[in-house]
Amino acid sequence: MGTQAPTDENSSIPSNMEEQSEKQSQIDEKLERQKQIDAWLPITSSRNANWWHSAFHNVNSMVGVGVLSLPYAMSNLGWGPGVVALVLSWVITLFTLWQMVEMHEMVPGKRFDRYHELGQHAFGEKLGLWIVVPQQLVCEVGVDIVYMVAGGTTLQKVHSIVRKGKNPIKLTYFIMIYASAQFVLAHLPNFGSISGVSLTAAVMCLSYSTIAWTASIHKGVQADVEYGYTAHNASGTVFNFLTALGNVAFAYAGHNVVLEIQATVPSSPDKPSKKPMWRGVLIAYTVVALCYFPVALIGFYTFGNKVEDNILISLEKPSWLIITANMFVVIHIIGGYQLFAMPVFDMIETVLVKKLHFRPTRTLRFISRNVYVALTMFVGISFPFFGGLLGFFGGFAFSPTTYFLPCVIWLAIRKPRKFSLSWFINWICITLGVLLMILSPIGGFRNIILKAKDYHFYN
Repeated sequence: MGTQAPTDENSSIPSNMEEQSEKQSQIDEKLERQKQIDAWLPITSSRNANWWHSAFHNVNSMVGVGVLSLPYAMSNLGWGPGVVALVLSWVITLFTLWQMVEMHEMVPGKRFDRYHELGQHAFGEKLGLWIVVPQQLVCEVGVDIVYMVAGGTTLQKVHSIVRKGKNPIKLTYFIMIYASAQFVLAHLPNFGSISGVSLTAAVMCLSYSTIAWTASIHKGVQADVEYGYTAHNASGTVFNFLTALGNVAFAYAGHNVVLEIQATVPSSPDKPSKKPMWRGVLIAYTVVALCYFPVALIGFYTFGNKVEDNILISLEKPSWLIITANMFVVIHIIGGYQLFAMPVFDMIETVLVKKLHFRPTRTLRFISRNVYVALTMFVGISFPFFGGLLGFFGGFAFSPTTYFLPCVIWLAIRKPRKFSLSWFINWICITLGVLLMILSPIGGFRNIILKAKDYHFYN
């Protein structure tokens, strides 16, 4: 008997095993590359934060320069609508922030480290990106542009107080001075590395807010104070009212980075990240109330409808205290800029590395981040309309991501029973948020147009 030749079926077994081994090797290599990229990207590279990191990151993201415009917002809203807007905004945004903290780990074994990842889970891979990313980018980039303008304006105010109006310097140069700090700090790699910056900024915002309302008390109610609307016609009053709503919305902008902040907190099945995160949020919102309500109410009570869109401009004496407060503002928004820029850096670097296949190097990070800072500086120099920018970005960008998008995602994922308490609350928030998004940018855009009529670029 001769030996039997191997069949085709038997000879294909080693070949199939080699193919499977090769495929597994490719999968392992892909996973390892993904792991290396995640360890390099700003959001996922550090997970050692604690509840106090959550607290001061949230204070830093929430209590921005918008607090200084609240007395001005009150002057355009009036006592009744103004108080209602402040209280409602505080309650609604605390509720939607709780929703986002809860949804961060709603899928067992998975964390939604970025806002758009939560959106993709709710609406699908492509639609989720298109719904969330444009709004988040407009918000975060918008904040950084406004901070460029606010930083330059505040430095110019300090210079004018010190020099008492002598040898004025263009606002353009002060914005460039402020931007120089951002060109340096932009190269801190991740949220963990900016913890010290964020803590300093949080202390500064509490300090200058306290100075603003205590100095208002010291100054006393002005002799010619009036609390009526300043516009001479109904249309002007309506437009100013809408702008003021946007100013209030701008003051509650922390939701755009909350998932990214929570991503830095470690998590395990028995110790989920939502517990320390929520503890930090409650502390942060207590600080928010201590900053916002005294500044808004006492500032408006002191100056009435003649208050400036930045209350520190209305407070001229004592000079040393106002200079100190303004420098606190500058230090705070230097840190605030970085907090809102970090998710943008993460998006830019993700596209460069994952989509365009650049190597994750320091050179790539150096170039991309410098370009971003330069662009926000250029736009800030070109359009330095502080009050109008607050109103426009506040309504157009922050209303969706802060007031109603978390509610829409909650309804899409959790699906509460129709006409239940949760269903009603979410739809009320959605309705109010949509109205705010539609109406408030109108006033802000009109404000920008009016100021742009007499403005000379790069003056």
